[in-house]
Amino acid sequence: MSDNMNDMDQMQLFNDQGRLLNAGLPDEEKALFCDAAPQVDAPYRGIWEKFLNWARSESLWILGFGTGCGAIELRPLMTSRYDMYQYGVQPRPTPRQAGLFIIGGYASVKTMKRIVRSYEQMQGPKFVLGLGSCTVNGGMYWDSYNTINRLDHYIPVDVYIAGCMPRPEALLAGINELKKLIKDGKGENANKYAENFEWYKGNQKKIIKDWNMPDYNW
Repeated sequence: MSDNMNDMDQMQLFNDQGRLLNAGLPDEEKALFCDAAPQVDAPYRGIWEKFLNWARSESLWILGFGTGCGAIELRPLMTSRYDMYQYGVQPRPTPRQAGLFIIGGYASVKTMKRIVRSYEQMQGPKFVLGLGSCTVNGGMYWDSYNTINRLDHYIPVDVYIAGCMPRPEALLAGINELKKLIKDGKGENANKYAENFEWYKGNQKKIIKDWNMPDYNW
């Protein structure tokens, strides 16, 4: 089979029944993974949703993804000087336990595969914070053959923190900005991902050529 045919198979997401094809997986593994696309979870209305958003904003459990040098700026937040715990921020070791995904630095094509898998494994509602200019426009790697320029073309980003590298104070400011968005009911990017799933998946598959994982990693 030609490479072009393989590309076409991988770009086609759904079968006639609207189920994910998981075309990148061997046949014997397809039954082991989900074949349903993500669904939109409509927010509640009124004061109940406001209460939930307040609770969500005050208990941000982070998954730090150290793709580049920016990851080192996360560590000072855990010290007594910056004390991220007073803002309701706690680190978590796995995507399943985290609600805030922090991408700390440039993202290479190889790394994007793990970023997509980790993001999709997080439970909703979930939020993404891009740390450093590399996540905004590629930064000093903007013309590299092996790094992406805009993180939000592959997963939705709620807040970008520009700089190379931003200090811990800037990171805390970004977290507080995210908390405002959540309290205002504007932290709905997990639903945006579900609504525009084919667009995101098309962008991901254009750069990740060895797509040997489920189409939706839940």
